[in-house]
Amino acid sequence: MELTRSVVEAKANEYRDNAPLYAVERDHLGMLPDAFQSGEFGYRDAEWVVRWTFRRHLGAYPETERRAHEDAFGDNDESAIRTALADALAAADPADAVSRLTDLDGVDVRVASAFLFFAAPDDYVPIGEREWTVLRDAGVLSRAYPDSLTPSAYADYLEACRSLTDRFDCDTWTLYRALWQLGAAEE
Repeated sequence: MELTRSVVEAKANEYRDNAPLYAVERDHLGMLPDAFQSGEFGYRDAEWVVRWTFRRHLGAYPETERRAHEDAFGDNDESAIRTALADALAAADPADAVSRLTDLDGVDVRVASAFLFFAAPDDYVPIGEREWTVLRDAGVLSRAYPDSLTPSAYADYLEACRSLTDRFDCDTWTLYRALWQLGAAEE
C-alpha cells in the first residue's frame, strides 16, 4: 500500500464520518492542550487519556491489560502527574518526553504518546501497533512493531509521522485518523 496525500485525506475523512469516538476526541483536543500545558487540569482529565488509549479499540483490547493500566494509574497523585507532564513538555526530544511520563504508574510508551498528543497535538502522534503496522506496510518504517516498545522506538515512529505530515501538508490529527482507519481495514 502506498501512502499518498489523497489516501490520507480520504481515510481521515472516513474516520471523522464513521469513528464512534471522533466527537469526544475532537472535544478533548480542543480543551486538553491548554489545560495540560498550563497545568490547570484535574485528575479525571489525565485519567481520560489513559482510558482513551485502550478503549479506542472498542473492546478489541485485552480487558486485563486495560484494567491493569487504569488501576495502576490511579496510584499516582495529581502533583506527580502535573510534574511528569510539565517535564515531558519541556523535554528536549521525544524519547526524553516519553521517558518522563513512563515514570508514572500505569503509563507505558503508548499511554505516554497519548498524553503528549493531547497536550501538544501539533507535535506528537499517539502510537500503537495498528498505526505502526500501517507505516511498516507502506515502507515508511522498516521493522515490525517491537515486542517491547521503547522511548527511542517512539522517537523513530514520530520522525516518520512528522516526515509524512510535511510531505502531505497535513496536521498530526489528520495523519493519526488516517493511520487508524487504514489499520482498521487491515485487522
